[in-house]
Amino acid sequence: MAVEIKEIVIRAIVSDASQTNEMDQSTDMRKEQQEIVQECVHHVLKILKKKNLR
Repeated sequence: MAVEIKEIVIRAIVSDASQTNEMDQSTDMRKEQQEIVQECVHHVLKILKKKNLR
């Protein structure tokens, strides 16, 4: 049994809000990554300082 499609309706909603939301999320992720890196550097420097004091 064959199916014939005579009409197809495609809807798309374009919103700038989603783009700005994605940009905000990527900015937040970068900030979180920078905070993690800074904390790691702080701990490494603390360990190296203890090692040098010995």
